[in-house]
Amino acid sequence: MGQELSAIACGVAAGTLARYLMLRRDFRQYPSYPHAVATHLALGFVAATMGAVAVPAIVAKEYTAVTFLALAATQFREVRRMEREMLQALEHSELVARGKDFIEGIARTFEARNYLAIMISLVTSGTAFFFGIAAGLGAGAVALALCKALMRGKLVKDIALVRPAEFNFRGPNVFVEDIQIMNLGLPEVREVYTKRARALILEPHNDAAREILANVGQRQAIAHDAAALLGVYREVDTAEFTPLLRRNPDTGRVGMLIVPIEPDVKCLVTAVENVPVLESAAVNPLASRAGRCAAD
Repeated sequence: MGQELSAIACGVAAGTLARYLMLRRDFRQYPSYPHAVATHLALGFVAATMGAVAVPAIVAKEYTAVTFLALAATQFREVRRMEREMLQALEHSELVARGKDFIEGIARTFEARNYLAIMISLVTSGTAFFFGIAAGLGAGAVALALCKALMRGKLVKDIALVRPAEFNFRGPNVFVEDIQIMNLGLPEVREVYTKRARALILEPHNDAAREILANVGQRQAIAHDAAALLGVYREVDTAEFTPLLRRNPDTGRVGMLIVPIEPDVKCLVTAVENVPVLESAAVNPLASRAGRCAAD
């Protein structure tokens, strides 16, 4: 009995710690502190407990206990729905919206990290049960390191060259190099852009990157993160100052125009380079025979 309790305690501790380490809070300030953080830590503890009891329950031939893992899957799908609905409700208060694709990616992440907590606690508990506490903790550490490596997705800088660019007006239309961004009819708005706006060009490395940057949700995520980091010179009734990204269909290059509060273009490049590539936008046409043929 003591061996089982020690293994379960070891698994619960490892799974809960793993969920805490995966609970990243950065400039997005989401999940919010302290309430959302407390909520997700509590769910991480529940997930870790379910994973930790699985191996001792099977060894004790208490097979019905394992059915709680199926219940956990149902509950954590509710976590995904909860996060999606919460972020969609908050969209109305954002000057630059995240977009549906970004929100869905965040919701998937919160669901998946609870499953990772279950897996880490299960590995830790199982190893501790059969080989001792020290071996269990070592296995848990390896599982956590592996999970963190697998969680590390691509960033915009991995798929495209991001560089400063010049913008110009052709009548009321504003262009970033050869890419038309929008029509600005009011002279006073064009004057603000002339004084304060900054422009970038995103050049995809290959055809797969071209299709990722063609995704509207990916471009909306870039605009949101850039505005969150450098600020945006707009209010709720000044839609003409919303940052925009537009694509040249012939080349796949994307032009970005933003009127930031902080005008440092090097910081803007860094902000855009570190935007994550969304799962919903990640396509790879070069993995197919037709895609490789078309790229030749």
